[in-house]
Amino acid sequence: MMSLLPPRRRRASRRFPVTLAGATAGALVVGLTALPAGAESGAGAPLGTVARTAGDARFEPGPCPRTADPIPALETAHCGTLTVPENRSRHKGDSGEERGKHRKITLAVAIIPAVTSRPASDPIVWLAGGPGDDAVSEIPMALAGGLNRDRDVIFMSQRGTYSADPELTCPNVDEFVANNLDLVFGAPSTGRLHVEETRKCRDRLVRRGADLSAYNGTESSADYDALRRALGIRQWNVFGISYGTDLALQYMRLHPKGIRSVGIDGVLPPSLAGGAVTWKAAREGFDSIFKTCAEQPACNTRYPHLKATFERLVVELEARPVTTTVTVPGHPEPVKVTLDGGLLVNWLTFASHVAAGVPRSIDELAHGNPQRIAEQYAGGKLSPQAIGRVSHGLVFGVFCREWTPFESEADIIRAGRRLFPSFPRSVLANAPLLSWMHADCRAWDVPPADPSIRQRTYSDIPTLVLSGGFDSQTAPSSGPYAARTLSRSTAVTVPYVAHVVFADSPCAQVITRSFFATPAAPDTGCLAGLRPPAFEIAP
Repeated sequence: MMSLLPPRRRRASRRFPVTLAGATAGALVVGLTALPAGAESGAGAPLGTVARTAGDARFEPGPCPRTADPIPALETAHCGTLTVPENRSRHKGDSGEERGKHRKITLAVAIIPAVTSRPASDPIVWLAGGPGDDAVSEIPMALAGGLNRDRDVIFMSQRGTYSADPELTCPNVDEFVANNLDLVFGAPSTGRLHVEETRKCRDRLVRRGADLSAYNGTESSADYDALRRALGIRQWNVFGISYGTDLALQYMRLHPKGIRSVGIDGVLPPSLAGGAVTWKAAREGFDSIFKTCAEQPACNTRYPHLKATFERLVVELEARPVTTTVTVPGHPEPVKVTLDGGLLVNWLTFASHVAAGVPRSIDELAHGNPQRIAEQYAGGKLSPQAIGRVSHGLVFGVFCREWTPFESEADIIRAGRRLFPSFPRSVLANAPLLSWMHADCRAWDVPPADPSIRQRTYSDIPTLVLSGGFDSQTAPSSGPYAARTLSRSTAVTVPYVAHVVFADSPCAQVITRSFFATPAAPDTGCLAGLRPPAFEIAP
């Protein structure tokens, strides 16, 4: 099972070698007198420098959170923690005294000041991808896109993530994937071993006292509403990427008060989330790359029939996997990698971020050279970012409560067969990025969410809906689908860009910043000047 955010996206955040360099950065005075949720911080008091209580939640200023790599922006940030109930739904009828006895969790908060000396009064709150990624680690991505030019930007670690307490990571699951690249990716025996590691992690987290049913989108939505109130913010803006779009749409539906505008990028609507839509994303993203190559004479001449070649290779490798040995930077020993059809599909899902090299890699594989693909795949799995960073507790909390109860394994296979009719059942059973999802969820053993979780979001909150034309992880068509029930939305597809366009496209960054300035009229003029990538042409 993998996060929906690509490895490249996490590399951009530079958070992976395990250090605590950021743990004491930006320390603030703690213990200030608590104010009511709506009270003013005082003239000129920066956002996040006053302790506040709102209902069952309390914000305390304090040191900036730990990060796996230094994040220089934290040196000037205002930081602290939000303390919230672990499971609100379990104790709704309790008295205040009884609620106080229930388990609490803390979520790290970092507020990056605006670049301008006179920022707008309504900040932006960033909802991270994954599920399971830590928003604090995505600060460099947000700042690289200039999101804090005119507004403070707030980053809160979703429950269970790396800088939250407790953090519900599963390093053993990550290490199993990294250390067993020679196993056949889609073999039932590989699936059984993976599920066993999932079960081990679950048992460890339960022994630590975690209520695994409480790590989900419904509780996270309430956490963000609590954060806004605890910080004393009358109105703010929301920007969610990847899984953060699922969460943003839930948040808009459940807690609309105080939201001025919403941006969603790499859209995954809660009503569609699961394996079937992931096959749809793969079809749309792959075809966009293949079509773009076919439209360039040099690419089409050198790599003709690219789509047919790729799909033939998936079938052939699934029947007869190929094992090769590669060298991975930073890894002392050669690594054996076995390529089967399912691994090839997963490779292309991520390789859409480096689309210029995709035709050449497929062509080399077709001519008996799997090195480029094996090196790229192994490099992602063996990089420090891949071990112990993602909150599997939140991953499975979302997947197993909000996705799998509403979509059967047969549904996933049927969707895959409609879109990729030549692929064998063994490939179709594991949708891209969601290998062994149902089996893992049976091991995780949490109750399903209320069916209302799958409702579409109907809202008149101004919303920017961003999609990438090369996105193989969340279907480009999911953006317009979500926009149809958002009456004041602007849906934009940025061509030739993969998942999360804000990270890679200066045009998308301009559109996003202009939207938060004037939600009714974002500036999309830059789209007219975009050009396709120049594909690599091998001798």
